[in-house]
Order: sequence, then C-alpha cells, then structure tokens
Amino acid sequence: MASSNALKAPTDSRYAPLTAYLRRVGQPHVAMTFEEIEALVGHPLPASARRHRAWWSNNPTNSVITWAWLAAGYKSEQVDMEVGRLVFRRDAGDGGKETAAEAAPPPFTDRATLLKALYGALKGTVTVPDGTDLTAPTATDWRADR
Repeated sequence: MASSNALKAPTDSRYAPLTAYLRRVGQPHVAMTFEEIEALVGHPLPASARRHRAWWSNNPTNSVITWAWLAAGYKSEQVDMEVGRLVFRRDAGDGGKETAAEAAPPPFTDRATLLKALYGALKGTVTVPDGTDLTAPTATDWRADR
C-alpha cells in the first residue's frame, strides 16, 4: 500500500489464508472448526469469536474476517458456539456476479476517513444539561496533601 496510514485491504489481512483456502476448496459447503480456522490463519481467533454469535455474521462491515469468506464467495451458517464449528456455504444467489466483497470496497480505505467516521459516531449520544459547569470539581478530593 502506498500509505503507512492506510488500513489493510481484505486480501492483505491476517485472514487472507481463509479466503485462499475457501477459493481453493470450491465446494458448495465447507465445514470447519474454530481450531481449524486458527491453524489455517496461524493465530488464535479473538475471544469474542467464541462468545458472540454475531462475530460470525455475514455483514461486510462486521469485521475483517467476514471479508475473508465473502471475498471467496461464501456465507457463514450453522454456527455452533458450544462446539466451536460452522459451515461456509457457497453463495449461489449471485447468478455469477461479483460477491459483495468484490463489488464494494471496504468502508474505510484510509486512516483519515476512518477517524472522521469514528469522531462522528457518538454525535448526539451525550447530553449535558444547561447550566452544568464541566470544570467544577467533583466530590473527590484530588489534593496531594491529603
């Protein structure tokens, strides 16, 4: 990539070996355990992969690993969190068109765009009542001599 501030593209991610594997296998259904995925990519999955079913969703803005299977033309399904396995199903509903990952670029291709989006993400979520002095001391005594 040209800029050191640029975010990794899906093909440059640590999950690129999963994309390559799914493309190579090319089967309509590919069953894998979490451990097999970890062995394939060469590092452990984050703890949230074992705690949250949503981590395995097919939402392309979910995480970098989602781009890994979408780019290969697959969708995740039959996720069994207790056993730690899932099935990747070839997405045949595209009629031979590009997969979602190929048709749309990652939502943030550079650091500046990402930061701009993040700074605005919480806009309107905090309300400070009129008359509140944000510089007034709290009940805690922060003096060093106490």
